[in-house]
This record gives sequence, structure tokens and C-alpha cells, in this order.
Amino acid sequence: MTQVRPGGAAGGPLWERDDELAAATRAVEDLCADATTAGGLIAFSGEAGIGKTALLTEVRRLAEGRATVWSARGGETVTSVPFNVVRQLLQPALVHLTPDDAREYFGDCYDIAGPALGIAEPGGRQPDPQGVCDGLVEAVSRLARLHWPLVLLIDDAHWADQETLHWLATFAQRLDELPVLVVIARRPGEAAGESARHLAAVTAKARSFTTLRALTPDAAAGLTRATLGEHADSPFCREVWAVTGGNPYESVELLAKVQDSELDPVESSADELRALNRTARGRGLVARLEGLGTDATRFAWAAAILGSAISVELAASLAGMTTEKAERCAERLCTARILIDGDDGMEFVHPLIATTVYRSIPAATRTAMHGQAASVVA
Repeated sequence: MTQVRPGGAAGGPLWERDDELAAATRAVEDLCADATTAGGLIAFSGEAGIGKTALLTEVRRLAEGRATVWSARGGETVTSVPFNVVRQLLQPALVHLTPDDAREYFGDCYDIAGPALGIAEPGGRQPDPQGVCDGLVEAVSRLARLHWPLVLLIDDAHWADQETLHWLATFAQRLDELPVLVVIARRPGEAAGESARHLAAVTAKARSFTTLRALTPDAAAGLTRATLGEHADSPFCREVWAVTGGNPYESVELLAKVQDSELDPVESSADELRALNRTARGRGLVARLEGLGTDATRFAWAAAILGSAISVELAASLAGMTTEKAERCAERLCTARILIDGDDGMEFVHPLIATTVYRSIPAATRTAMHGQAASVVA
């Protein structure tokens, strides 16, 4: 058992992930060796909260300064938006290309891939899906050679749109000849139909595919004592492991609540520990959100509809409140560890929280908000 530097949305350390980190380190080092080195694909699978996002964060840390790193995340509320994830992924490159530059650089594939990437207007004829996919593969291959060595990180790939997964499954076939490392994180059993088929094709090409396991009792005890202090007794540490099932995210969140409540980490505190754990999930989380007030709840609903890279202004418009009021709500939600400030806007601290908040929205309100979002984002 080894403790590694902090990483991931929850801000906790990585425990019992030595093999996964070693594989990622080797892949990054191989990629950065020289321009002729091919990359490959690494896939992490596991239940929500098991540490997939934390591992992607660590891969980013390993690669930054040595390679170009682009990232994207699938979202439960936007799975039907075509090419959403691939557009996120390539945005850092596309934002610097003028239409003329893009047309010159992409050449023959511009008219095919350009509309999918949002950098060209669609033509009159309905494009062939396989043709668009092949055009995207060629376009991204050209970008990869321009920005080598390139690391592409895709979180929550199970919620990526079908068009992105089709492209990724085809692109994965080219990784043996490109200086690109693709790292994806996914939950098992979430994708269905064509999306599931494409995702299976992606992971079949992985040089390393790992199903992440829950923490052992020893790791949970180490995490507990690293957070609360060495005075945390063994029965208390064992209870932390028992109530969270060794789920790293849930363990980190529970221990943060223990700190906030100044609960003494001893065996006699077990009942209070279990009560704290209930507030971190399901109805307990919803009740905690509702306790922040009607405005904060509606702002959180708007954020859940928007999904990722959430701007205060867009969420305010969707929630029907002033920007000033929305900023106060955002601050309250960040303090409560429901939202977090990111480089491109706010994000939910964890997809588990986003899912719980989204599913707590009354059906009629959710439908109305989706309709509003379509016009607001447009």
C-alpha cells in the first residue's frame, strides 16, 4: 500500500493504485521519448467514486510540461448531443484556427469533419455517418502530428455521445502509428446499444485495461489516519471502511464531514459516523442541498442541466435569477462541497453528486429547464 500525492476531484490522496500509476507513467514516458514513438490507449473502469477521475488527474500531472494535454468529459444530461465530447476534447486546438487556416490545414476532410467539429457550416446533402467518422479520424490525426506528443483524457466515457464513441473506436485503430496517448475512464454497464458496442471496441484496443477495486481495510485506515490524525483508533477506522464499502470518494467525503463536525475518531463515535455518512448520499445529499435554501437548490438544478464547464451567467439565466444572486448561490454550493471552481467554469465535485442532483429535479421542472437550456446555450 502506497500513498501518492493528492489528486482527483475530491482532493484526497491516491491509495492502492501503484500498478495503475506505473502503467500510466510508462505510457507517458514512452510517448515523450521521441516523435516517432506511437502512443496507445489506457482504460480505467469501475463504479462511481472508485478513483477514475483521480487517476486521470494524475496522468495529467505526469504529462503536463512534457506533452500537449487535452481533456473532455461525458455528461449524463448531454449524451444525445452529437460530437459533444470530441468538440470538448479538441477545443484548445480549434479555438486558434481561423476558418481559412482550418480549411487549408484539414484539406479534403474539412468539408466532412468541419461541421461535426463546429468550425464549418453543414452542406446541403446529409453526410454519411461513416464518412464523417473517417473524416474526423483524419482531421484529428493531422492535429496530433501538429501537437505531438499528445495526451487525450476522456472522463465518464460511458456518457459520451454515440458519435464521439464511433470516432474514438475508429481512431483507436490508428494509435499504433500516431504519437498520441488516449486515456479513458468509464463505468461498466452504463452505456447501451450502439454506444456500448463502440465503447467495447475502444477498450478492446487498450494496452492496459484495469477494473479498479475498492480500498482494503488497511488502506481505509491509512486514509483515515492521514486525514484525522494517528489517534484515530482501529475500530473507528474499520467503521469508516464498513460504511463506505472502501469507496475512495465516499471515504474522503465522509472524513471531511468528520473533520467539520469535530467528531472524535474513536469506537464510541460509530453511531454518529453512520449518521454523517447518510447525509453524503441519496436523500441525505438532497436534504443537505435543500437546507441551503430555495435559490441554491434551483441554481444546483440549473448546473445539473448544464452538465459541465458551468458558467454562473448561464446557470443564473436558467435558474431565473440575477447574476449577483447566482454568485452567492455558487459560493454557498462550493462551501458545501457540491460544486467546485474549475479552469473552464464550475463543475460538480463528483459525478455522483451531479447525478443525485439531476435526478432530484421534479420531472416537469427538468423538462422545462432542458427546453430553456436549449435556447440559452444556443
